[in-house]
Amino acid sequence: MKVTIKAIIVNEQTNNHSKKLYLKKNLDCKLTSYEKLNPNIKPKTMKNLLILLSLILFIDTCYADEKLPAPSQKRGTDIMTALQARRSIRTYSERILSKQDLSDVLWAAQGVNRPEEGKLTSPTARNRQEIIIYVFTKKGISKYDKTNHSLIDIRKGDYREAVAGNQKRFATAPLFLVMIASTTQFGNKSAHALEMMAADAGIVSENINLFAAATGLCTVTRGIMDKKKVLSILNLDDSFNCILNNPIGYPAQE
Repeated sequence: MKVTIKAIIVNEQTNNHSKKLYLKKNLDCKLTSYEKLNPNIKPKTMKNLLILLSLILFIDTCYADEKLPAPSQKRGTDIMTALQARRSIRTYSERILSKQDLSDVLWAAQGVNRPEEGKLTSPTARNRQEIIIYVFTKKGISKYDKTNHSLIDIRKGDYREAVAGNQKRFATAPLFLVMIASTTQFGNKSAHALEMMAADAGIVSENINLFAAATGLCTVTRGIMDKKKVLSILNLDDSFNCILNNPIGYPAQE
């Protein structure tokens, strides 16, 4: 992804905007130092260094955000037909989900349906909204930003095997939606809180199941995965609880 950034370096002596740098780079979201932006830039003051570090954080955000198509909220069958059609399906076509289907299933799972209140399609205990959805594909991992209905690029590479766990046949599913709870967001880690977080993840998963049944997609709710490995891949600590995942795809017979 190419991003063009204009950075202004402040001259310490005159405090005027004295230099303008135009950087055009193929950026990696794991930038850690200003040298990766431009090896010729050698800030001589802490002020300039702080400006550059702020720029790196801004670039990282720009690089990661991928806006999804607007969800199509009039598609699919009626709710009773969807309930009748719901099945747990464990084999899928290798075809990658379209951007529109991915957009729609994420919105069905956890989209904002009442923007003025910030409320979601899937309820959570005390409206904690502690469930985070990660998207695992062959190309990499993204995090669903429900507020902006977009994907935040987390990591490149194929890590589906960690989600498949010891059920290796799932490792070729074109896409996984992984539900992870933030105990910090929820407010505590008591036994009751963990039960509530598991229930909240189950609601998200069932939204995915019903959307799939209503639109002809295939999925199943799974609790099996290499949870420690998934959290490690995502660089998440033990304040996060890896709960469920749904592999999703088109029918294998197509």
